[in-house]
Amino acid sequence: MYTVIALITAYLTGAIPFALLIARLTGVGDLRKIGSGNLGATNVWRAAGPTAGIAVFLADVGKGATAVALTRFLLEKSPPGFVSSDVILVLAGMMAVLGHVFPVYLGFRGGKGAAAGLGVMVVLLPIPTLAAFIVFIVLAAVWKYISLATIGGTLTLFITVTIRKFAMNTTVDTVYFIMTLVLTVLILFTHRHNIARLLKGTENRLNFSRSSQITEVNSHG
Repeated sequence: MYTVIALITAYLTGAIPFALLIARLTGVGDLRKIGSGNLGATNVWRAAGPTAGIAVFLADVGKGATAVALTRFLLEKSPPGFVSSDVILVLAGMMAVLGHVFPVYLGFRGGKGAAAGLGVMVVLLPIPTLAAFIVFIVLAAVWKYISLATIGGTLTLFITVTIRKFAMNTTVDTVYFIMTLVLTVLILFTHRHNIARLLKGTENRLNFSRSSQITEVNSHG
């Protein structure tokens, strides 16, 4: 029972549309009709400015971390089961990410899952996640393509976990390797249009100094 409650709670937590809520609080309106239409921090940054964008990023990271932390708390209160706690934590993490990408509150049309996934991985695999975040920061600072930085960070996470498990003989449970693989595939899928634009040279860069003040949906983001 605790496991079921934890997984449902993780999904519903991940599904909270902070981008939509914060955009409305800042007077932008319905984010789904602005810029790229994506419910993520980058679109909020462009539409409402850096403060709002950072707030969304932190909120999305926070909900991913909260979903896993709450699951861990519930597991501590529940009797031992047939499924290991690592498996349940990974499932809860993935439910949170899926909640972000496919939120029940918004007809299952949400964001791309990167920030929520970051929050999940910070709790589950902090060291590989730190390496991935450093790569993200460097790529974003140098090239100013958030999509490229996200993809690079995600691939770094997967490569780091793979090396630690198979080349360094560290104690990385197979379920975490599988999770990073699934998460990488999901992030690549949700960023498929960004990848196509990167290859064509038409992807938008993010202006870190100010809002782009975009007011209508376009194909970028």
